[in-house]
Amino acid sequence: MNTEKPPGTTNELRWFTSSYSTGSGGECVEVAGSASSVHVRDSKDTSRPGLTVGGPAWTAFVGFASR
Repeated sequence: MNTEKPPGTTNELRWFTSSYSTGSGGECVEVAGSASSVHVRDSKDTSRPGLTVGGPAWTAFVGFASR
């Protein structure tokens, strides 16, 4: 995992927030997918650096988190 933008990415990612997010709790993250990676950022402060992981790492994380 890293916190830098991968080369060739743009700010034109389509960010998604969970439908369970109400905006009142402040614990939300946004997720965007690109051809080779998944980007995650804090929805409260989108100016801060996000996290970028490869597809296999994201799949493993989601599998673990959904248990």
